[in-house]
Parts: sequence; C-alpha cells; structure tokens
Amino acid sequence: MGYFEWASKKVKKMEWYDISLTKLSVAAFILMVAKFWPGILALEWYWYGIIFVLAAIGPCIKLFGK
Repeated sequence: MGYFEWASKKVKKMEWYDISLTKLSVAAFILMVAKFWPGILALEWYWYGIIFVLAAIGPCIKLFGK
C-alpha cells in the first residue's frame, strides 16, 4: 500500500470538523512562518493573489470538471 492509498483511507474516516481543524492548523502554521520570516510579507499584494489562483486551479478543475 502506497502513501496516497493510506492517506485516502484515513481521510475517509474524518468528519467535517476534523477537516476544518486541519485547515485551521495549516493557516496558523503559515501565519507562524510569516511571523518568523518577515521577508515573505514584503511581497506586493498581487503576488499573493497569483499564488492563490495558481494553487486553486487544480482543485477547482477536479471539483467542477467531469
């Protein structure tokens, strides 16, 4: 069994609030990284928008695609 098969089985056991808590923990981790590495916050606002759009393309295609 590969890692992705194992992870898929584990994710199927999670409730909606477990997934929400995972998202919250990732957001908190990113804020901690930004706090310790001030250079990451020096980017212009549109770079964050570009990163957001590029990161969201794949999941949106899977979600809304056939």
